[in-house]
Amino acid sequence: MRDQARVTPFSASAGAPKIVFLTRRLDVGGAQRQLVELALGLHAAGWRVVVATFYGGGALAAQLAAAGVTTVSLGKSGRWDVFAFAARLLGLLRRERPDIVHGYLDTSNVLLALLRPFLGGSRVVWGIRASNMDLTHYDRLAAVESRFARALSRYADLLICNSEAGRSYHVARGYPAERMVVIPNGVDVQRFAPDEDARRALRAEWGLAPDDVLLGLVARLDPMKDHRSFLAAAARVATTHPRARFVCVGDGPAGYRDALQREASTLGLGGRLTWAGARGDMPAVYNALDIAVSSSSYGEGFSNSIVEAMATGVPCVVTDVGDSATIVGALGWVAPPGNSAALADAMTRAIGALPRDGKANREHVSRAYSSAALLERTIGALAPLLGGRVPLVRASMGGNNEF
Repeated sequence: MRDQARVTPFSASAGAPKIVFLTRRLDVGGAQRQLVELALGLHAAGWRVVVATFYGGGALAAQLAAAGVTTVSLGKSGRWDVFAFAARLLGLLRRERPDIVHGYLDTSNVLLALLRPFLGGSRVVWGIRASNMDLTHYDRLAAVESRFARALSRYADLLICNSEAGRSYHVARGYPAERMVVIPNGVDVQRFAPDEDARRALRAEWGLAPDDVLLGLVARLDPMKDHRSFLAAAARVATTHPRARFVCVGDGPAGYRDALQREASTLGLGGRLTWAGARGDMPAVYNALDIAVSSSSYGEGFSNSIVEAMATGVPCVVTDVGDSATIVGALGWVAPPGNSAALADAMTRAIGALPRDGKANREHVSRAYSSAALLERTIGALAPLLGGRVPLVRASMGGNNEF
């Protein structure tokens, strides 16, 4: 059962607002999962929702289709399919005539700003998901795109950041502070919940003994997630905790993955580390963990993996990047970014606190970071763009606090 706000749905005759989301693809990723969470919530609230993607497919597309949310692939053929792709996007927006077009991440945001003069009365909303990005780790196009985004940000009607750190970073770079709001990510606390059967099954699949202590990093393979610091910290922890085991859940470029796996082997992690790749059964993944780790060194705005783990009752060790330290508060352990020794110390302290009752973590997420709160805050932020013509969202959430 989904964690949902109680809403008063619109009827089509009442002039339900229409929103078109734009993103690159619907693969499994933090931003994409949040887009899907929000699209499903708005759809349930009676909005007319369309999700447009640059490329077709993606693991999350079926979830939208099953709920009756319209998805449209714009059939981009590659990086240099620019003008024909933009024409297809403009054609879609002119046919749909949405009240709001909502971009997710820089590429989508820049495109919508460039097309703004041709969109009639549609209001443009940007979704900003990162904080202090280090673009030296990426190709030149990423840096060019970032400069365009900064220059074009004044053409957005509203810019929604998912973290206070992200808002501060972008305001300092020249984004219009008066049009920026912070809406934290939301997690479905009914879906991400303790499940002993799922825990046993997945730990058995990974070859773990009942007394093994499993520390996991759930993140795509990307330099900003700093798997190298996690691996170095894991090697330190392994020397003093013989029952400690480790797992990396997520995928990325083959060359980068191979380099990380070679590094893990050099560090002597061997059979104590599982490379699980991308998985669709994320509630089971968190249930299998004893401790969740976020080792990001830059760029993180609001970590989905932290709140999903906490909703499942799992304690977290995080680096002080983005809003991570704020999210865990006194319930977790915080280390400075890029410091594997400090990260290992935090992981060791977390192991020493086991076993730990996860109820406080779940209560914290339910109060502050539920999908119902995400929906309510988003509708509240979008209402001024529509003259208040939105469904009501009541603050109470059905069954949300029953653990």
